[in-house]
Amino acid sequence: MAHLLLRHRDIPDISGLDVYRKNGGFSALEKAVTSMQPQEVIEVVKASGLRGRGGAGFPTGVKWGFVPNTIWPHYVVANADESEPGTFKDREIMEGNPFQFLEGIAIAAYAVQAQTAYIYLRGEFWQIAAWLDAKIAEMEQAGFLGDHLFGTNYSLRIYTHLGAGAYICGEETALLESIEGKRGQPRIRPPFPAVYGLYGKPTVVNNVETLTNVPLIIEKGADWYKSLGTVDSAGVKIFSLSGHVKKPGNYELPFGTTFRELIYNYGGGILDDRPLKAIMPAGASSALLPAEDKVLDTPMDYASVKALGADLGSASVIVINDSVSMDWILNKTIHFFKHESCGKCTPCRDGTYWMFHIIERIRHREEVEANTKLLYAVAKQMQNKCLCPLGEFSTMAVTTAIERFPQDFAE
Repeated sequence: MAHLLLRHRDIPDISGLDVYRKNGGFSALEKAVTSMQPQEVIEVVKASGLRGRGGAGFPTGVKWGFVPNTIWPHYVVANADESEPGTFKDREIMEGNPFQFLEGIAIAAYAVQAQTAYIYLRGEFWQIAAWLDAKIAEMEQAGFLGDHLFGTNYSLRIYTHLGAGAYICGEETALLESIEGKRGQPRIRPPFPAVYGLYGKPTVVNNVETLTNVPLIIEKGADWYKSLGTVDSAGVKIFSLSGHVKKPGNYELPFGTTFRELIYNYGGGILDDRPLKAIMPAGASSALLPAEDKVLDTPMDYASVKALGADLGSASVIVINDSVSMDWILNKTIHFFKHESCGKCTPCRDGTYWMFHIIERIRHREEVEANTKLLYAVAKQMQNKCLCPLGEFSTMAVTTAIERFPQDFAE
């Protein structure tokens, strides 16, 4: 199957404007702006079953539909922060197939009648920001951005905005605070960004991969898109495969592909041919899944992975072989979340601090049984009490490692 999102793998130089246009580029944008009402665009995206690819999996068209037409102006923000350890899909899209991503932003902006859109990139992506600025300038010159698009009354400008490399700014409200020039810390919700977002105005925030799907949906229709993937999860997904696997990388596959197919057929199997021990299906934020046949043969879609007691998230699949102990994994993940906690809410700020110190004791084999019980208790106390998902994410590996791999925490 030809790639739909990673089209640069099939079409050389699709990052060039002429090549992109020759391969149908901007026909979906022209169709939307000249022959569809904004509400029609929203309804098509809603009918397609497209869900957010940033991790939450919320229906995209429904999200767009929340934007009220009583408060103006509206904004669209593309979340290109991509800070999750194990996730590297958005970067490849922006580097290899930038115009499809930018066309997706433009269609989203038309759908909610926003005349200004921002791309929020993590600080380390400064080269990609410069690359996108050049592509935006080309679009403006060719008449695909700017005033009176395709001879209509609709106008649009897109700007890039660099963060400073903070993981917390991948959370949509912290991201909005950062664009506004404030400290990147999450807001209390409600109100949600769809009503009170950037500069206090209605705002749609979507992930890079989500937006890159949009031109294809407008061009080929909702039914075509729903024919890919599963009933619960329509379309294709880019799976970022890393860890103890022979061929790590991005793999664009339909939802419903099994873990076994991804790891063994596409990833070439386990490094050094050692036994597979565990899978983290959503990067560092993941629950840990034991490498049992039931898990390996599970289709990778939102509902099926949820049934295993985990989340698919952004589908950054980290593979772990039997050479690694779970206390080592927890040491790495807890250290990351402790470092990246913004400190705004007490459960996360203090919880990650204490989890880090307790896992250090376990790593040094100090009263392992007692400290494992204490670590589990601290993690459980944090759950459902944090201001944003970061605190919750920091506990996922902890609780599931202790529950599902008790042998790694034996005296």
